[in-house]
Amino acid sequence: MPHLALYTFGVLKSPLADPAPLTREFYDIGEAVYRKISQRPGYLARAEAADGDRGMLFEADWGAWGEFAVPTWYDKGHTVETTALATTLSLWTDLRSAFDAIYTGPHREALNRRYDWFERTGHANHVFWWVSDDLIPTWRDGVSRLEHLHDHGSAPHAFTFHDSFAPDGTPTRIKGIGQKSDHVR
Repeated sequence: MPHLALYTFGVLKSPLADPAPLTREFYDIGEAVYRKISQRPGYLARAEAADGDRGMLFEADWGAWGEFAVPTWYDKGHTVETTALATTLSLWTDLRSAFDAIYTGPHREALNRRYDWFERTGHANHVFWWVSDDLIPTWRDGVSRLEHLHDHGSAPHAFTFHDSFAPDGTPTRIKGIGQKSDHVR
């Protein structure tokens, strides 16, 4: 059965290495959120650097997840001192599980504060696509899909919660996902 790949990308208002309270708060909350999400039903795996420290995204060894990459529109730093981004690459069993993990609990609370930490870029901040169950998506795959979504909108190749597709490429709606009342984008 195919797995659902999810790539998220956001540009932070300040570098991860910034000692300011809001940056430290974001980083600390992020660690707690990742721990909770990894315990959720439907979660399979996420890209984790072998020995990555805070801000060591570009130099890290990501193993099967490939070399770290960012969208072409990211114009901030690439060094430990200047990197100002938050990104994830993960695998899920299905849309419902990913939706429930993202829009409930600690992650929902963090989303409510996203504009404290993130710039408004005019670009989508997440993209989904289906992969065979024996495939690990790469960072480059995620970037490519996010850029495709930005340039062409949702399609089976790259989609959002609001305009989603089943593994066979047919449009799908799961109760509570993509409804106007969700305010999900």
